[in-house]
Amino acid sequence: MIARRARRQDMTLPLDAAAFAAIFKGLEDAGTILLAVSGGPDSTAMMHGVARWAAARGRPALQVATVDHQIRSASRFEAEAVGDAAARLGLPHAVLPWTDRRGATSQEAARRARYRLLTDHAAVVGATHLLTAHTVDDQAETLMLRLAAGTGMAGLAGMRRETRRTGLRHVRPFLSVPKRLLVETCRAEGWAFVEDPSNADAAYGRTRWRTLMPLLAAEGLDAPRLGRLAERVARAEEALDRTAHAASARMQVALGPGRIDMAALSREPEEIALRVLRAAVEDAQERNRSTLGEGAPPALRLERAEACLAALLGARTAGQPLRRTLAGLALDMDRFGCVTIRPEGARRRGRSGSVTATEGNGTRSLGIGGARP
Repeated sequence: MIARRARRQDMTLPLDAAAFAAIFKGLEDAGTILLAVSGGPDSTAMMHGVARWAAARGRPALQVATVDHQIRSASRFEAEAVGDAAARLGLPHAVLPWTDRRGATSQEAARRARYRLLTDHAAVVGATHLLTAHTVDDQAETLMLRLAAGTGMAGLAGMRRETRRTGLRHVRPFLSVPKRLLVETCRAEGWAFVEDPSNADAAYGRTRWRTLMPLLAAEGLDAPRLGRLAERVARAEEALDRTAHAASARMQVALGPGRIDMAALSREPEEIALRVLRAAVEDAQERNRSTLGEGAPPALRLERAEACLAALLGARTAGQPLRRTLAGLALDMDRFGCVTIRPEGARRRGRSGSVTATEGNGTRSLGIGGARP
């Protein structure tokens, strides 16, 4: 993998042409690359480094874009400064303003808006690849944020070096590179960059974790070590997903979509069973999108999926029917352990709970209520 090659080599300061060539190796097949450049040191180093790398014959065409979140008064000036730097490199540049201000104070809303604007612009310029300058320090902070939020295996895999984003290949070439190398390279090369003051705002969880990272590093839990953890979890995650996909395929052949055989599922390891259940729910959400209404379907929360699986397995062992609701869907299991997944329908007002019990043969339901939202 490119990330491993970049980590193993002895990187000296400043990063030279050979170092950038190792980091960007594997992108030669790109048609056009869109660079997301904010003007900070990481993305500034990426822009200059990719420009040097792409100057060789046969390398991909480059486009540069800066998202102006319009949160700070200086943001437009900073975006235009990126445009000036891109022009000196002979690269086309566009400023993408965030005009839909819903959720403007939320970092997550800003992130979604940023990628929506970038992917839309990529379609306009015909880009096949999107490059962002996330570093191993960003990866470490992401892991700590997710761990504190109670994430599962998928969250601990962190950001991936390459993902698909609405037909676009999103690549993070610096994901194994320490931020300090990029900062020092900018300084050594004289590449001007800006520091976003919001990065020091303790109102944001990422900033608070950033201030704690030196303490963790002193105990051996530094950013490179957390980055390697993410790589290892991602490797395990891929293996688990493949196994769960094969189990899902076997069940669909036997019962068809929207149905689960809990007897068969109970023979799987718990982690695989959980993934099969979640995949079945996500598939049902997609098939019933028109019924569930406009917008994104209800979130499928890990804690609720775990509680749902435990309830279904317990009821199946007792030979009892059960109704469970999950992510806007109703999961109805008969006394033989066959689960049918369908839209939940209008909820009755009154006492809330995440389980609706179905009585059968005079026995009591094994439903579990009170799942954490």
